[in-house]
Formats: sequence, C-alpha cells, structure tokens
Amino acid sequence: MQTHVLRMKPGDDLRGALEAAFRELQADGVEAACVVSAVGSLSCSVLRYADQPSGTKWAVQLELLTLSGTLSRDGAHLHASVADGQGTVRGGHMMRGCTVRTTAEVVLALLPGWQFGRAPDAATGFMELVAVRRPD
Repeated sequence: MQTHVLRMKPGDDLRGALEAAFRELQADGVEAACVVSAVGSLSCSVLRYADQPSGTKWAVQLELLTLSGTLSRDGAHLHASVADGQGTVRGGHMMRGCTVRTTAEVVLALLPGWQFGRAPDAATGFMELVAVRRPD
C-alpha cells in the first residue's frame, strides 16, 4: 500500500481539496484511494444526515474527529464526525463547505491495482461504488 499525506490550510474546503489532490494523483496513474486518517479543525461543517435531501450547515468552531471514505474518478464519498466546544458530536455525509479552521491533516491510502468508480444501482437508487481489480 502506498500513502499520500496532505495538510490543508485555513480557509480550504476540505472535500474540494481532497478531490483536487486526487485529480493530481490521477495524473500519476492512481485510480483508487481511501482515507486512512484525518484530524484537524473546521470553522464550518456541512453534513448531510441520513435520508435527508441536502446538507445541514454548522458554523461554529469544530474539531474533526473522524473522516472516512473513498476517492475515485467520479469524485469522493466521504463521511465525517465533528464536535463543538461542548463536545456535541454530529456526523454524516461530508458535503462541500466544510471549511478548515487551523489545519486538517489527512493520510490517504493509494490503492494500485484497483479502479474505483460510481454507477447507478437499481436496488438502492443511488450511485454506488464499483471497484474493479485491474490486471497486473
């Protein structure tokens, strides 16, 4: 497994920065990656909660507790949990608009030999992961 380490800076859109970093990795032939570790702080989060049509904005100082998901040519599928200064935790599907406050340190696992994409799934009605093992 190969890794790629990123540090986002204040004002960066976390999701947008991850997608941009993956586009750069694609130029080197990377077709699949996943988030291994992430910590940092946000000044705003936008999370889409289960079975909701759109994201909910939370514009307070937040700690990024967890971030997981996959990165593919079709974009990112990311879930995050964040906590405010009182320890209230919220989690959901990470949307654009999650703004880095001081830093976000993210470690990606690059998955050579795999290609991730998304395709409509008749059973769920959503664009779901299609993972293809590439021949060596």
